[in-house]
Amino acid sequence: MSPHALLAKAAVEAAISQHHLLSVEEATKLLSTQGVKLPLKLLRERSGTFVTIERRGELHGCIGTYLPLRGSIAEEIIANAVAAATKDYRFPPIQEDGLPSLSYTVYLLGEPKLVEDLAELDPQKYGIIVRTAPINVPSGTDVVFNGHFPYKSGLLLPGLTGVSTVEKQIAIACQKGGIDPHQEKIILYRFTTQKFT
Repeated sequence: MSPHALLAKAAVEAAISQHHLLSVEEATKLLSTQGVKLPLKLLRERSGTFVTIERRGELHGCIGTYLPLRGSIAEEIIANAVAAATKDYRFPPIQEDGLPSLSYTVYLLGEPKLVEDLAELDPQKYGIIVRTAPINVPSGTDVVFNGHFPYKSGLLLPGLTGVSTVEKQIAIACQKGGIDPHQEKIILYRFTTQKFT
């Protein structure tokens, strides 16, 4: 298991078993006792992250941030892992007896880029963010990253089984965000990911 996934696992186990949110320092010490050293990138850099939790191959939680909200990637992984285990509304919170059967995947997200042509998309290579366009924002304004918060948004990671076309990727992201692309103007962003299992 990668250090990224082991960090997510340690965070979830501490939150569920001990009702404790690990600090980066605590996680670093805990993992070092298992012979695992966190890469410096996780401690020094920032990135949006998603953490996916599966139980015997079935999704049991997936939560993340497309832009960094915390001081380091490690902090982002810890927070999103715990949220995926306890706050994904699609699944009941993970219980202590279920911990041994879980597997973890961590995605580090590249900076989202505005999509001007659907030919720029590839559901196997790029994830997408779909946002409804805000009203009365000047043309050319980058509405996702300048402090304007559109009403609805949906995000879909790349490389998902069964998502082989751009149209299907957009439709699923719209559905996740409660967006009707036939009735609402949408703005698309794409992003790359690094996947760690």
